[in-house]
Amino acid sequence: MMYQNLKLEKGMYHITGKNFSEVLESADPSASYAETPLAGLDAFERQLKRFDIHVSGPCCDRVEKFFSTTDSAVLFPEFIRRAITAGMEQSILSDIVAVHTKSESGDYLAATMTDTAAYTVKGAQNTALPGSVYQEETTAIKLTKYGRMIRATYEAIRSQRLDAFTVTLRSVGVRLANSILLQAVDKLESDAGSIVAKAGSALTYADLTKLYGAFTDFDMTMLLASPAVAASIMAMDQMKDMAAGQPSTILLPFGAQLRKCAGMSADYVIGLNHQFALEMVTCGDLLLETDRLIDTQANCIAVSLRAGFRVLTKTAVHELSL
Repeated sequence: MMYQNLKLEKGMYHITGKNFSEVLESADPSASYAETPLAGLDAFERQLKRFDIHVSGPCCDRVEKFFSTTDSAVLFPEFIRRAITAGMEQSILSDIVAVHTKSESGDYLAATMTDTAAYTVKGAQNTALPGSVYQEETTAIKLTKYGRMIRATYEAIRSQRLDAFTVTLRSVGVRLANSILLQAVDKLESDAGSIVAKAGSALTYADLTKLYGAFTDFDMTMLLASPAVAASIMAMDQMKDMAAGQPSTILLPFGAQLRKCAGMSADYVIGLNHQFALEMVTCGDLLLETDRLIDTQANCIAVSLRAGFRVLTKTAVHELSL
């Protein structure tokens, strides 16, 4: 089959507008394998099968298996990128983003919808309809570079099992995404549709319901809080049974998910509808220095991503000041 004869080269990482997996998929389309034993595998996974590289399970290989041939060595940077990306997707960042936009540059000029009249205006048959204006913003979003330098020589990692190495890389991805998450939370806080004041000195369930009541156009689907504030919410009498049997999904009595954000300020909590609130903009995919990794000449693994955020719909975000 085609995947067994595909020539793998470093240059496949440098095709403008495509990542390595997309280049592989173009050369070896998954649709060609429908109703075959390889159905369900993508182009990269078929290459792992070609070179008999097992990344998990009882027969899991070690890192050095990637470097058995010059062709299989080309797969190693994509293996790293996928592992770190998988970790990033385990962060709550991916859960609060309504839409992910890829920009061709470090600046992104967005467009915004502005209502010129209320949606509830009523009138006679010939009365003009209330309007909204959709136009470009005057200021571009500047994307911030986030990254991590993992210092590790080939000699240090060559004998590591791929499943254990994958877990380590995924943990890097989670923490990288959590650092990007703080920018997202700051944007939600600065552009919230309204700010609700806490009634007393201590946060109460009544304060949370006031925040819930601030949502008129949309339901509040998530509540973001610092770990300390999230713990105080979990200690409320009304939350006694809300995590039973579902520790990874903690629901408030009115249905919104409680999500804690490491590094978030304890001065406020954010309520949002995750389907309408936030746009994430990135410039390309997660970047690695691929050539040196393939040649086992790297003393470190540098990964980076440029990202920025904007609030799409202000009435889908409200803040409770603490």
